[in-house]
Amino acid sequence: MTPDKAEMARQFTESIPHVKALGMAFTHLGDGEASMRMPWDARFVGDPETGVIHGGAVSALMDTCCGAAVMSHPASPGTTATLDLRIDYMRPATPGQSVRTTATCYRLTRTVAFVRATAWDDDDARPVATATGAFTVEGVT
Repeated sequence: MTPDKAEMARQFTESIPHVKALGMAFTHLGDGEASMRMPWDARFVGDPETGVIHGGAVSALMDTCCGAAVMSHPASPGTTATLDLRIDYMRPATPGQSVRTTATCYRLTRTVAFVRATAWDDDDARPVATATGAFTVEGVT
């Protein structure tokens, strides 16, 4: 991937208001691949009794990372939007731990990009969630 394309994907993603609000940050961005991290924050807790982060915050992280994977694909012309995203939650993220996700754009057609993603906390052996999605693509030949 050219540095310009990586920088475009990074700048676009980091300009999204919820990315800033949730403290998301890239840990990797490559050809059709992206990894991001979101710190645990008491503001994102969905269940005050357990301290478990809300599934919506995890969804936002996975969706954003998937979009970045599409934008960074060598054949992708640029920006994208989510058409469909299925997230399967395996377990709650451990309170106090960051959530990390990695997404891969594994197929690009003229109009649709297909992506897979996995999210973890500090336990690499037990995913918090997995996702599959379809994203818009414009102008791919």
